[in-house]
Amino acid sequence: MPTERLTFTGHGGTDLAARLDLPEGPHLATALFAHCFTCSKDIPAARRIAARLAGAGIAVLRFDFTGLGHSEGEFENTTFTSNVEDLELAAKALEARGMAPSLLIGHSLGGAAVLRVARRLPSVRAVATIGAPFDPGHVTHNFAGALDEIAADGSAEVNLGGRAVRIGRAFVEDVKAEALAPEIAQLKRALLVMHAPRDEVVGIENAAAIFGAAKHPKSFVTLCDADHLITRSEDAEYVAEVIAAWATRYLDLSPPAPPPGAPEGIVRVSEADPDGFLQDINSGPRHHAVADEPLAYGGTDRGMSPYGFLSAGLGACTSMTIRMYARRKGWPLDHVRVDVCHDKVHAQDADTPSPAKVDQFTRVIYLDGDLTSDQRERLLEIADKCPVHRTLEATSHILTKAG
Repeated sequence: MPTERLTFTGHGGTDLAARLDLPEGPHLATALFAHCFTCSKDIPAARRIAARLAGAGIAVLRFDFTGLGHSEGEFENTTFTSNVEDLELAAKALEARGMAPSLLIGHSLGGAAVLRVARRLPSVRAVATIGAPFDPGHVTHNFAGALDEIAADGSAEVNLGGRAVRIGRAFVEDVKAEALAPEIAQLKRALLVMHAPRDEVVGIENAAAIFGAAKHPKSFVTLCDADHLITRSEDAEYVAEVIAAWATRYLDLSPPAPPPGAPEGIVRVSEADPDGFLQDINSGPRHHAVADEPLAYGGTDRGMSPYGFLSAGLGACTSMTIRMYARRKGWPLDHVRVDVCHDKVHAQDADTPSPAKVDQFTRVIYLDGDLTSDQRERLLEIADKCPVHRTLEATSHILTKAG
């Protein structure tokens, strides 16, 4: 996944540090990610979610709010309102690059921030929250012991998750005064609320309140036993998969048109990624596919390998040949499935006269239906009449098995 480091100007005129995670293939949409309170853009959940979404064609911008991570400024002087302003400026920075965000994702207090900013961003069509509070003032329970000191002295140091941060009076007053219900009710964007029932930081009742205040289209997905910070990789990947699948209903994720088709009867293969192995394949003017190599071989695994296409050709031809014969005989064949795998084997293992290694295709044929044993045996024999089988058998060895 290509990642670009960039900066943009935040609400106080200081530079904010950001990462833009880009798809390796077509760029289908852009998301803006707002992380949890006092976290950074590089927390594991943000990295994993961004990576999985980029794999689905959605670019993701994640950044450090003022005074956090690698961003300039003093966190002590920030407020919930200033965080919302930073989000708005991040969206404008994306828009200046021709990548205006259509999806907002907010984690914890970042979820409250995206709910607040969404209506200010015309390009946004969908909003997803993860463990978000319905009342942003909920965050103050994390530093309740320091509230008197903050009120008296203007700020105080608070330990959050093992990290000391200085909280200012303006932040406490601002976040306590915030009310999201009207914003949620007038959101006019698709909303996905994700929350873990066992979240001990932001209770599940917050998700119920957000969902209840929102108008349709809205969706709720439980995160089962995930923790508040989504620290387990499997939970972060699940969150990203759900968001990517849900977003297809509300975002225009249509990939660009494939290259112009080849003439009838011609299979044309065109290099699509000179730095990797991705290939565009056109079979005549109407059919398009992509070929690639697995990640372990330096590819991006976005299409079948050349040997995968070869195996697919053998399997498809076998299934068609069996179906054609059963149809002609009027036999009760309900369904055909052919599993094919490819290997290089020593010639003596394949029982051929060649002294070198040969290609072996192992073909397992599954026949469903009320067929007699003689009919099944005959259909397996017919599989060897498959034209692709005959072509490959001239130089390869094909082992056929009944499934």
